[in-house]
Amino acid sequence: MRISKAFWDELVAHARDEAPNECCGVARLADGRVEEVFRGRNERASPYAFDLDFESLKRANDLDEQGTAVAVYHSHVRSDAEPSEQDRNVVNYPHWLYLIVSLKGDPHVRAWRVVNGHFEEEDLELE
Repeated sequence: MRISKAFWDELVAHARDEAPNECCGVARLADGRVEEVFRGRNERASPYAFDLDFESLKRANDLDEQGTAVAVYHSHVRSDAEPSEQDRNVVNYPHWLYLIVSLKGDPHVRAWRVVNGHFEEEDLELE
């Protein structure tokens, strides 16, 4: 998967804007590349978990129904960009990609897919 520096910066900016709570949102993908980012709202307003707002979830489902690849992103304010136990419990769309933005140390973004019920890291290339 590929992401431009501008979209990477947007994910990090969203995470910083929402800190100390987790941020969340949706990205539209085309040919394995992030083409558009839509900021969402974390309905939980929590530093430990996220619940994507209805409008963002609807946008993701609409994209999915149109045959467009979807990524859901969220942040980890104080932990690594790895799926937490909470993240594992809320995956309802295993065919979507999951991006996690970490603000721990230098900000970084990692991509994950669900394969046979388990998260596996996807290569993420910064363009």
